[in-house]
Amino acid sequence: MITRTSLEELVAKYETTEFIKDDPIQFAHRFITPQDVEIAAFLASLFAYGNRKVFIKKLDELFKIMENKPLEFVLDFESNSLRGFNYRFAKDFDIIEVFNILHKLYKEDGRLRALFEHGWGLDNSILTMLQTVTDYFYSNVQNKVGMGFYHLIPNPKNGGAVKRMNMFLRWMVRKGPVDLGLWDFLPTGELLIPIDVHVARISREMGLLKRNSNDFKAVLELTKTLKQFDPDDPVKFDFAMFGLGISG
Repeated sequence: MITRTSLEELVAKYETTEFIKDDPIQFAHRFITPQDVEIAAFLASLFAYGNRKVFIKKLDELFKIMENKPLEFVLDFESNSLRGFNYRFAKDFDIIEVFNILHKLYKEDGRLRALFEHGWGLDNSILTMLQTVTDYFYSNVQNKVGMGFYHLIPNPKNGGAVKRMNMFLRWMVRKGPVDLGLWDFLPTGELLIPIDVHVARISREMGLLKRNSNDFKAVLELTKTLKQFDPDDPVKFDFAMFGLGISG
């Protein structure tokens, strides 16, 4: 039988600074200013799919191109700087358009925090907030994009788990040795668990998740279950299940 104590013990084992060096959150930890941190975290989350070592290597390449100056790179963005930069489904023109939209956001409309906070303020719903962010990116596409763009910025309306966006929110909202805790407009109790294959498999083995599909309904089901163990911070158990999953 799974108890809160057993889950808390796993959290204590995996939620340590040692976790950072092998996780995409390492890129956000390089910076201090809020704008640099949130841009770095957002970009790291977008590319966090596929083989872990491969996407971290690709992110290293991206941050070298940016000269480790995320805000400055976004504000002064020129498309030629990313010509030929690809990652799996995302071609260079897909990635360039993400940066074009970030450029507009930071030059004209505020910043990522303002965009997410606006979405949250509409009805205090994570789903509405994520849809607002997605709609902003989709509505500001001005150039050629392909499926890679829509994979980087997935549409919640499609019913997927939107794992990387929920992971980004965990990073930005939770406070701890790993997570950044920079955004205070969203209660940790409202966060949704970032489901990937590791978390889904372990959750089912633990009897925490019954749904077979790794979709948004599974995210809601697992989050609801985890709230029974800690209603104020259910996504902290992401460390327990993810760490256990990748460790085998």
